[in-house]
Amino acid sequence: MLCPTCNTTLAADAVFCSKCGQRIGGSPAAAARAAGTPVDKLRAAQASAAATGAADAERELWRGSFSAKAMYGSWLLVGIATLIAGGLCVALGDPITLLAAGAIVAVLWLATAGRYLIERWSVAYTLTNQRFVHQRGLFQRVINRIEVIDIDDVTVEQGFIERMFGVGSIKLLSSDTSDPKLQLRGIDDVKRVATLIDDARRDERRKRGLYMEAV
Repeated sequence: MLCPTCNTTLAADAVFCSKCGQRIGGSPAAAARAAGTPVDKLRAAQASAAATGAADAERELWRGSFSAKAMYGSWLLVGIATLIAGGLCVALGDPITLLAAGAIVAVLWLATAGRYLIERWSVAYTLTNQRFVHQRGLFQRVINRIEVIDIDDVTVEQGFIERMFGVGSIKLLSSDTSDPKLQLRGIDDVKRVATLIDDARRDERRKRGLYMEAV
């Protein structure tokens, strides 16, 4: 290939003439890389910094609270009590028994539902790639933030029936002074959530270049 300005013989993939500096071809991006001017280097550095900043931006990974599945025992007992009360009403056919049984069943359902709502509204959890935010309290809200890099251990606790429903508790051990031993009760899809927390803390530690023992 010849330079159109000075007729110097060039390589087939040349972008600039080695003698006169005339641009021969190639994309503007390739030309900019070949030129290597201070402006080009500054732009490349800015683009790299922007990409790094986007990668390090805080992203929400999970949000949750107390799950209704964690109260499977209470729901089961209330259901059984309802069936027994219904059977007695049918067998006896007494209006007074019907009213009494209905009142008892209604109180049981209201009490169980009320307990569930209190449990659910009293806690809220948010996991990002940088922090774990724990909110607790029904009337007075307390919000604590734990840096995921400070989390040392993630433990899942499940009973036999809890494994059938995929619900359980997560225990977080960390160097946070406010909640060094944080217990997350009644978490749905508990194994996936624990894996998200563990992966987040591992990734953050890897970014910071800290040593972590293999779990």
